[in-house]
Amino acid sequence: MKEERILKIGIVQQRCTADVEQNKLNLAHRIRQAAEQGAKLVVLQELHNSLYFCQTENTDLFDLAEPIPGPSTEFFGKLAAELEIVLVTSLFERRAPGLYHNTAVVLETDGSIAGKYRKMHIPDDPAYYEKFYFTLGDLGFEPINTSVGRLGVQVCWDQWYPEGARLMALAGAELLIYPTAIGYESGDTAEEQARQREAWTTVQRGHAVANGLPVIAVNRTGHEEDPSGQTRGIEFWGSSFIAGPQGEFLFRAEEHEEQVAVVEVNLSRSEHVRRWWPFLRDRRIEHFHDLTRRFRD
Repeated sequence: MKEERILKIGIVQQRCTADVEQNKLNLAHRIRQAAEQGAKLVVLQELHNSLYFCQTENTDLFDLAEPIPGPSTEFFGKLAAELEIVLVTSLFERRAPGLYHNTAVVLETDGSIAGKYRKMHIPDDPAYYEKFYFTLGDLGFEPINTSVGRLGVQVCWDQWYPEGARLMALAGAELLIYPTAIGYESGDTAEEQARQREAWTTVQRGHAVANGLPVIAVNRTGHEEDPSGQTRGIEFWGSSFIAGPQGEFLFRAEEHEEQVAVVEVNLSRSEHVRRWWPFLRDRRIEHFHDLTRRFRD
């Protein structure tokens, strides 16, 4: 049997404020903590530089966007190079006037951009008015090659769709990674909150099982007010986790606490699991053409 590949993965679960520069400094401190604990890959939450601004539709908030490369890739790239880590960031991308994306950027150990992924599935729900801000992603489901492995990075709402996870797996991804910003409407009952959080966790653990790959989901935590006052704001439920290729929890964060965690993940286990559960072998691909239809009427 080949030598096992062990990767130390760091995750940063953080509260955000309206102060972008302070958020970045807080992240830098926690990224350093993860690196000091041996992390070679560190994953941040969705849109980590600011408050989750999509609770309202406000054209002034497009000023939060920036080009890629730009100030944030320079800031986090220098940090990645200093600490010799691969870093998964999540940015509000200004691609052109009037054209914006929700984009994950992966930075290499030398600070260069290894690749990026533009969020493919864009929600539009009360307090999550993302279609107002973000254009649909156009880079497809392509893993990003890095010095620590081939990363299948998606963003938040993408995590509910098995198709994206499968396409990443079929393209050779070794990890499925989801920067996230999801929480409860603060008026939801405790029972409803529990159902939502467990559904979110379960569907992603299902991606791990169905594809025989580890999953890393990093969510923000803390309460953020709705500036419009139409809702009671969002209570981001934290609960960031890393699951192994059989869906087993390797780590799960608290709901309401800021946390830095470093977890050892055995990348070799995916091959072992796929030998036991050969789902890719047994797929009846000749009968899957209807998956490209909106609905089978």
